Amino acid sequence: MEASLLILLLVGVAFFMFGRKSSRSKYTPPSRATPQKRPATKQQPFDAQSAHKRPVSTTLQGPAYVVDGDTVVIQKTQIRLFGVDAPEMDHPHGKNAKWALVNLCKGKTIRAEVTEQDAYGRTVAKCYLQDGRDLSAEMVKLGLAIDWPKFSSGKYSSMEVPGVRKKLWLADARQKGRMHVWEQFDARKNVKK
Repeated sequence: MEASLLILLLVGVAFFMFGRKSSRSKYTPPSRATPQKRPATKQQPFDAQSAHKRPVSTTLQGPAYVVDGDTVVIQKTQIRLFGVDAPEMDHPHGKNAKWALVNLCKGKTIRAEVTEQDAYGRTVAKCYLQDGRDLSAEMVKLGLAIDWPKFSSGKYSSMEVPGVRKKLWLADARQKGRMHVWEQFDARKNVKK
């Protein structure tokens, strides 16, 4: 028994002595490493007046689940299409807008370049089909969404089909701040139920 313990002890000592890296190795254990010195920088106090919102630079890619005419879900993130407004599902042409977007996205990989979070906390993104077409532009060209100049700087206004603002009158009213038009529409809708 003592012989086997002695052999085990010798094997352990041999492993300890010869199993370690040689002293010529360039490896330095973390505890002996010299700390890196960073250049000293003067920390400025936070000034809310001069602070700028950090730009969001995220890209999502994948199949899109269509919620309505201007909203999709990619990788579990709900995304509002940049710069356009489409009718809500319970508004005139709302279902047509949704199904047009479904037909554009069906079976395709959509690339969404996130631009910001809107006032309601939703992710806003410029969304593109595999062939590079802009989904917002395609919806406007189909006459199922209208340009929202407040957010797009008029990027899609030249693509609007004639008479589309009369056709999508509720979306147009929202853009112009005439929410009483929405309220009247909702009141009539609720009376019919």
